[in-house]
Amino acid sequence: MLGNVLSTKAKYKGYKLIRDGFLDTTSRLPEKVGFLEKRPGMDKFREITYKEFRDDVASVGAALIEELDLKGERIAIIGENSYEWAASYYSVVCGAGIVVPLDKELPAEEVLNLINRSHAKAIFYSPRKKDIIDTIRDRATNIKAFIQLYENENTIENKTDKDYTFEELAKVGYKYKEEVLLNVPIDEDEFRILLFTSGTTAMSKGVMLSNKNIMANMEAALEAATLYEDDRFFSVLPLHHTYEASIGMVIPISAGLSIGYAGGLKSIANDIKELEPTIMLVVPALIESLIKKVNKNIDKQGKTKVVDVMSDVTNAFGKPGRSLKKIVFKDILKALGGKIRIIVSAAAPIDPLVGKRIEDFGISFLQGYGLTETAPLATIVPEDKRNPASVGKAGSCSKVKIHNPNEDGIGEVLIKGKNLMIGYYEDEEETKKAIVKGWFHSGDLGYLDKDGFLFLTGRCKNLIITGNGKNVYPEEIETLVNQIPYVNESMVYAKQDPRDEKELIIAVKVTLDTAFLDEKYGKNKYPSDEELHKLIWEEIKEVNKKLPSYKWIKELEVKKEDFVKTTTMKIKRHEELKK
Repeated sequence: MLGNVLSTKAKYKGYKLIRDGFLDTTSRLPEKVGFLEKRPGMDKFREITYKEFRDDVASVGAALIEELDLKGERIAIIGENSYEWAASYYSVVCGAGIVVPLDKELPAEEVLNLINRSHAKAIFYSPRKKDIIDTIRDRATNIKAFIQLYENENTIENKTDKDYTFEELAKVGYKYKEEVLLNVPIDEDEFRILLFTSGTTAMSKGVMLSNKNIMANMEAALEAATLYEDDRFFSVLPLHHTYEASIGMVIPISAGLSIGYAGGLKSIANDIKELEPTIMLVVPALIESLIKKVNKNIDKQGKTKVVDVMSDVTNAFGKPGRSLKKIVFKDILKALGGKIRIIVSAAAPIDPLVGKRIEDFGISFLQGYGLTETAPLATIVPEDKRNPASVGKAGSCSKVKIHNPNEDGIGEVLIKGKNLMIGYYEDEEETKKAIVKGWFHSGDLGYLDKDGFLFLTGRCKNLIITGNGKNVYPEEIETLVNQIPYVNESMVYAKQDPRDEKELIIAVKVTLDTAFLDEKYGKNKYPSDEELHKLIWEEIKEVNKKLPSYKWIKELEVKKEDFVKTTTMKIKRHEELKK
């Protein structure tokens, strides 16, 4: 049982600041376990209460202001998801200054460049990033404090007067109690969060967000889904990304729920069983991989037909069928912890068949859509009107319209509302290009149905226009190619026709599903490269039969290495095309 439905959502509409939800939860539920995490070397998850969280946030924030003189400054955070990451973020946004979350996968030179671009004066870092910090510390001359989030075998050696640990700051700041941090006046419209978009340092844009942006997201999300007081979020996506930070951190903390941190991608399967979460935020690549494994196990046991039949039977029962699914698919659901009830996918379009499969197992599959510039939520699928093919409707925080739709109603998605960023950091020219007459030009292509549900078809910059003026959306074809058993992932693109330099042909790069190959042929017993190419090409021919001729794939490349990706597992197309 999940306990009571959270009290009226109108209550949460009253929050103007991230700090409001923090104060309410930590006052009401001081002894409730808010966070669970397991680091390397730990046998079980450690538990942190909301009282501990409040003490740490208030103390570290006070130390930043009083001891380090950093009030109002930009303060960066880099590292894997952890309790200390969340507490550091809150110590900054609750009054100390402007938080600058950085991608933990960035190399040292890009970390240095973003620190300099943001004018950061301090940085919280995970011990796993100590090598990067040591590489840049002498050149990061504006940094007044290097703060290690927790101690492990990478304990700080040869400390300077700029080196601190999170624990040290908490002890120093505790003497101020809550008088310093929590009394700092904050304007809901002012610049408080600086996020850098994916890409190289030269290409990435700094997005300025306010408390209003984040809390507008929370309001819209709570209107779309019902939460219970015992819900537990499973945090696996990187917290520097606004999707995980806004929806997977600020919402559960403001609502008084618990968050379990995955130890990493390799430990997800074990962590999810131990934590038994009820809600999980994912990106398509992650959930597609998990469902692929579930389907393979079902097929391996010879139960595919049985599962398909039982899915149809339980679907026929409507709402009562959802409870029946929990019993019928009990063993399958164990792979997802056994208590999962909502999976939310965002950051990229997903194969509708994956969403349907999740629904077949009795899990509510919700999609959201947005960008860093919209903090990130622009649309979300309401829990009571689920549609695996759509990314949902505009919520209370935003409005959505289609710009210059073609004959099929497809055009660029435009967004406006309380969720829209203040602008790009130190880049007024790019801000004016992106926001025209109050509408943000997303760069995404899609259409709206009669009920206002948004369906994405691709990115403007990825759109292929053939010689005869036909539009080809790579993402649509990739969804079909990814269903080929031999294929792990694919990237569809256009290239010059070798027979006619004025024409384009559709080509695809694919990576191999090694788990499938191991099972089919045995490890290190794969067919030759030529044979694999031929096998996949035969499958491509079947894909082409499902497409009009102008969308046919004419060329195939089989890659042995993975695609270059962002930390939200999206392929960096421009880097792949450079190759």
